[in-house]
Amino acid sequence: VVRRRLLQRYEHQPFISCLAGFYSCRWKRYQRERTEPGKCCCSMRECMFFPLLVAAFCFSLVFLYTWGEGKNDYNGFDWYNYGNLGFWFLWSLVILIVAAVLFAYISLLLVLAMCLLAEGQQLYLHWSHKIGTFLVLGFSISSLFALSILWRDHRKTVRLSFQVTAPYLHVGAIAIMVLLAWPVALHAIRADKKVTQVVIVGPYLAILLFLFLIPLGMYSPCIREMGTLGPKPALIGHRGAPMLAPENTEMSFLKTIEHGGDGLETDVAISYDGVPFLMHDDTLRRTTNIQEVYPNDTGKAASFFSWDALQKLNAGTWFLKNKPFVGMGSLSKADQNQAMNQSIYTLSSFLRLADSHNKLVIFDLYRPPEKHPYRNLWIRKILDVILKESKIKRHLVLWLHNGVRSFVQSVAPGFQHTMGRKAPVEDLLKHNIVKLNLVYTDMSSEDIRKYAEANITTNFYVVNEPWLYSLAWCSGAHSVTTNAVHLLKDLSQPLFLMTPQQYNIMWILTDLTSAFLISLIFAL
Repeated sequence: VVRRRLLQRYEHQPFISCLAGFYSCRWKRYQRERTEPGKCCCSMRECMFFPLLVAAFCFSLVFLYTWGEGKNDYNGFDWYNYGNLGFWFLWSLVILIVAAVLFAYISLLLVLAMCLLAEGQQLYLHWSHKIGTFLVLGFSISSLFALSILWRDHRKTVRLSFQVTAPYLHVGAIAIMVLLAWPVALHAIRADKKVTQVVIVGPYLAILLFLFLIPLGMYSPCIREMGTLGPKPALIGHRGAPMLAPENTEMSFLKTIEHGGDGLETDVAISYDGVPFLMHDDTLRRTTNIQEVYPNDTGKAASFFSWDALQKLNAGTWFLKNKPFVGMGSLSKADQNQAMNQSIYTLSSFLRLADSHNKLVIFDLYRPPEKHPYRNLWIRKILDVILKESKIKRHLVLWLHNGVRSFVQSVAPGFQHTMGRKAPVEDLLKHNIVKLNLVYTDMSSEDIRKYAEANITTNFYVVNEPWLYSLAWCSGAHSVTTNAVHLLKDLSQPLFLMTPQQYNIMWILTDLTSAFLISLIFAL
């Protein structure tokens, strides 16, 4: 009888096979190599490439956060591209999807690498993933650079977002450090030299200590004592309710009123025969069907059309076709029919509507271009409509135009005079300014408080996102101009609102729990 002795048992490693397969395309066991104690986790070439993988992860994360927090201005970004390209498309949404996909891809590669290190496997990134890493790194860096050049105010938006998201970003960063403790500890234990262990563990502990202490320098107006929160900011519909109806139309303003808006904002131009009407763009191409009615005049300034010609245009069908906002809900059949029958709205009708519902009005006035018959008479014409035709209650008018303010104050006392930029309190009081209308990136709780002490209120535009509205609320803003009255009206309290005691508990518990888990991982 011949007895055969089993010399070696083959051990299946399905988990490691999957890790190495997805990371290196090495699905067979003989293709893989283990890292011997005290040896480097990969070849010199792979060691040089791994920092690029980490850099791609960091830059893609920064860009995804930066672009995600810029959602408030997506419509402005798409409108900018429309002006340059000549057709409407939701480029902002495409960029967001691409950024999310690339970040998910590079995050998966990094997680696979960490798991392989934890299992003692040598790293070898497949050439296709190396190309993908370079693409992610290049896309993220070039996109961040383009944002810094073309959209400089976006950096201010990101800084503002930190005031409400920083406490939660801190918790997320601590959680990532806890997850990283596992591969760091295993790799340090396998190192046979103290210097190597210090090189591995030292930076990790330094970053961890920094994250533990960073809340000491953190500020958020939404971290405040109970009972110190001011009233909810009033909501002024930006061109009405442009997420629910075509902008600057009767339907749009009625939607704002229907959803409880406190005021209406619009833009005023003057037709060639002297009729003030509502239009934001220089031309009629984006918000009317001029290509169908006057195909040879699509580039012509809106102010060079007579009122009779303007009345022949439809101002609503473009809205149903282009869907100008990300996340727009579907309209009811009745709303679709109403939108399809909207026309260009006159200033007189707008003011009568606001007066009948007791709503504040604020408008940007566009001076007619050269060779326009009303170029030097436009202010008088607009004042005639306000004072004689519509006869709106004067305290409802927030007069913004600064060019002839003293003249307007003399002929139309009672307007609430509003300034479109920050200025010393003394200068504002000298010119009888009672309100500031500021871009939201100028938001500062200190400035709001300083102006409020002089009975000067602040309005910020354009505020669409709940987090930004919450920040304005916590900072003490009196009102905001928004495209999303229907969404912000339902907010009962600011997002991320907490007391200092609640935040301290969250901070201390996070640090203590993470310190315990990391110590446990290193001990085991």
